[in-house]
Amino acid sequence: MTVSADLYLTQINAATSTAALDDIRVALLGKKGSVTELMKTLGALPPEERKAQGAAINALKEQLSAALDARKASLSAVELAEKLTKERVDITLPAAVSAPGALHPINNTILDITCLFAAQGFTVASATDVEDEFHNFDALNFPPDHPAKAMHDTFYMQDGKLLRTHTSTVQVHVLQTQKPPLRILAPGRVYRCDSDQTHAPMFHQIEGFVVEPGIHFGHLKGTLERFLSDFFGIPNLPVRFRPSFFPFTEPSAEVDIGCDRSGGGLKIGSGGDWLEVLGCGMIHPNVLRQCGLDPAVHQGFAFGMGVERLAMLKHGIPDLRAFFAGNSKWLRHFGRAPLGGLA
Repeated sequence: MTVSADLYLTQINAATSTAALDDIRVALLGKKGSVTELMKTLGALPPEERKAQGAAINALKEQLSAALDARKASLSAVELAEKLTKERVDITLPAAVSAPGALHPINNTILDITCLFAAQGFTVASATDVEDEFHNFDALNFPPDHPAKAMHDTFYMQDGKLLRTHTSTVQVHVLQTQKPPLRILAPGRVYRCDSDQTHAPMFHQIEGFVVEPGIHFGHLKGTLERFLSDFFGIPNLPVRFRPSFFPFTEPSAEVDIGCDRSGGGLKIGSGGDWLEVLGCGMIHPNVLRQCGLDPAVHQGFAFGMGVERLAMLKHGIPDLRAFFAGNSKWLRHFGRAPLGGLA
């Protein structure tokens, strides 16, 4: 029996798609394929003829396999080129109306907070993300051996520079360059060596401070109570101030709001539980002195809050990492259209 590849090669070369070629591969080399059936005839042949015929069939299988692979590579290249041509996107065209953009929840929260404090007479100030130790630590009354200065907490760079660990640095810049009275709000990015479900190495803070004659803790308390009630949209929101410690304020306090954790959930504004939301205090006299102000003449208060934390509480977002995942469906759900309303 003579085994010829010409007929099979003609079939392979006639294939016009990879799908058709796969059908030919099965028809030739599959369990019931033509070449496989030839192998089944060897048992009825004499030993010498069986050996020669078996070698010829194996050579045929190798020849056909090589031809199939070569044809598949050629057809795949053609199909890929056709697919790329068909799916080509003209990036100069305007965006589809059916896929509108949305303001990120972090931007929304910063805008909301800024507007609420603007209603209380605050103006916005900013400073660079890259700072030195004086503005980030020394001017804010951090002692030389404070743990926050350690490498495992702070991103240090060359020449004594670092990525700021809080937006309190803006307070130093403003007090050094502007004269009181001042009511300043300073939103921005901050950086710390930390990353998990509730912490990120880069996140957003808002620092606020007031320096005016006769300022006292009662002004601070009233300012924050009004803000928190307006931000969460809850009249008479329960707010409490707990004694705490920060190097740059004295006295210092943590601020909690009332909540209810019963049933495994979290409801703000009712119940017998408390939830910490920000820190605050009267500006430390040493900070005023470092900025060239006389504490006997100038008094002020300061507060700071995490933007992501407030956004998570207001919108019920459980995982901090979702803010930076770039999920368009998530953004459409939690985002807001640029001109107001939901995206």
